[in-house]
Amino acid sequence: MSDKIATTDVTPVGHHVPGGTEKQEMYAKRRHIYVREIKGFFQRLRRGSNWLLMLAYFLTPWLQWGDRPAIWFDLPGREFHIFAATFYPQEFMLLSWLLIICAFGLFFITVFAGRVWCGYTCPQSVWTFLFIWFEHRIEGSRNKRIKLDRQPTDLEKAWRKAAKHACWLVISLATGVTFVGYFTPIRELVIDLPTLNAHGWSYFWVGFFLVFTYLNAGWLREQVCIYMCPYARFQGVMFDADTLIVSYDAARGEPRGARKKTLSHEQARAAGHGDCIDCDLCVQVCPTGIDIRDGLQYECITCAACIDACDSVMDRMGYPRGLIRYTTENALEGRKSRILRPRLMGYLAALLVMIGAFAWALSDRLPLDVEVERQRNQLFQMTREGRISNVYTLMVRNLDSEDHVYRLNASGLPGLVLDTQSISVPGGQSRRTAVEITVDPEVIELPSHAIQLRLDAEDDDEISMEREIRFIGEIRR
Repeated sequence: MSDKIATTDVTPVGHHVPGGTEKQEMYAKRRHIYVREIKGFFQRLRRGSNWLLMLAYFLTPWLQWGDRPAIWFDLPGREFHIFAATFYPQEFMLLSWLLIICAFGLFFITVFAGRVWCGYTCPQSVWTFLFIWFEHRIEGSRNKRIKLDRQPTDLEKAWRKAAKHACWLVISLATGVTFVGYFTPIRELVIDLPTLNAHGWSYFWVGFFLVFTYLNAGWLREQVCIYMCPYARFQGVMFDADTLIVSYDAARGEPRGARKKTLSHEQARAAGHGDCIDCDLCVQVCPTGIDIRDGLQYECITCAACIDACDSVMDRMGYPRGLIRYTTENALEGRKSRILRPRLMGYLAALLVMIGAFAWALSDRLPLDVEVERQRNQLFQMTREGRISNVYTLMVRNLDSEDHVYRLNASGLPGLVLDTQSISVPGGQSRRTAVEITVDPEVIELPSHAIQLRLDAEDDDEISMEREIRFIGEIRR
C-alpha cells in the first residue's frame, strides 16, 4: 500500500525552451500502467456486467432459429435476421431510429451518471479488463509484475510473458471469429476457416479483429480512452453540477498524510489530519492511471475501482467510508443536488419519443415486401392469341415468421390477365417469380399505361401490398 512507483503519468510533458516559454508536446510517450487488482462492491458489479456482455457476444451467433442462426446479417442475400424478424435494406430507416435511440440513451446516461457506460459496458473497457484479468492470473500481483518487467529475461519471465500473450491472442482470435459469425453462419465458419474453405473476406475480417483486439486491449488500453475515443472529448460538455461522478471529498480528506494505524479517527482529526492517508492505492487501481484526488478529469471512465480501493483502506483504518464516492459537484460543495432538471428531462423526453416512434414503426410494419421489375430485353410481345404481353419479375419477401400464400391481381386496364394467380413464400424467405400480364390490343390508347399489381395474403386480410408498374403496348391506328 505504500508502493509509490511513478508509473501513472500519462499527461503531455512540458519542456523549457530558451526565453522562458514552455513547449507542450501534443502526445506523450506511453508509460506502462501496472493496474492493481482490487475487490469490492463496484468491482463485483463491473465484473458481473463484463462477463454477462462477453457471454452474450460469444454465444449469440451459436443460437439457432429454425434452420438459420437467430441473429444473422446476410449481406449477400441483403437480409438481416433477428430472431423471428427479417429486415431488408429498404428498411434502413428502422436502423436509423435504433441508432438515434442509442445516441439519446447515451446522452441521458451521461448527463445523469457521467461515463458509467465507459466503466461498465464499453467494449474497449470490457476487453481491456479481461486482458488485465489474465495478466493478473499469469504474471501475478502489481508488485510482482513490476519486478518481473525489471528483471533480466530468464526462463520464468519468458514463459509467463509467452503464456500471457498466447491467452491474449486466443481471445482476440475468438473475438474475430465471433464477429464474422454474425455475418456468416458460425457453425460452418469454424469448419471452413481451418480447412481453408472460407471466403477470403472472412479471413480478412477475422485477422483484422484479431490484430486490433490484441493491440487495443493488450497494448494501447488507456490510450484508446484518452486519445482515440471521441466520447471522452465531448462528454465533458454534457456534465452539469448535478451529474453523478466519481469524486474525492477534498474537504474531508485534506490535509492528507501518513499516520499510525492505532490513531483513531477522532484523534487524527484533532491532530489536524484529513482522512486521506496518502496510500496511493486509488492511483494504483486506476486503469487510466489518473489520481482522482486531482479533481474531475476526462480520463476517468467511472469504473469506481478507486472507490472500492479507498473504502477498503477506510475499513482498515476504522474511518467512515465514502472519502471517494459517487456524488455530484453540488453535493461536494454543500448544495442540494437535483435529479430532475431541464437538460436531463429533455434527453429523457427525446428518448421516450424515439422509443415510441420505433415501437409504432415495428408494430405498423407490414410483413410483406414486393419488388417488381419489367423485363428489359423487349418492350412487349404479341401472343398467339393476338394479345399484348408484358413480362415482369417479382421479388416477394415474406417478412413474417409464418408461411403465406399471396393472391395476385392487376388493375388499371380492362381485361388484364395474369398467368400466375398466387405465390407461396415460406416465413422469413423470398421468392423470385416471372409473371406475364396480357391485355387485348383494342384497349391500348397510349404507348405506356400505369397499372396496379396487388398482392393479398390468403390467410390474413390485413397483409396486402400494391405496386404501380408500367404496361407497354402498341397503339392501334
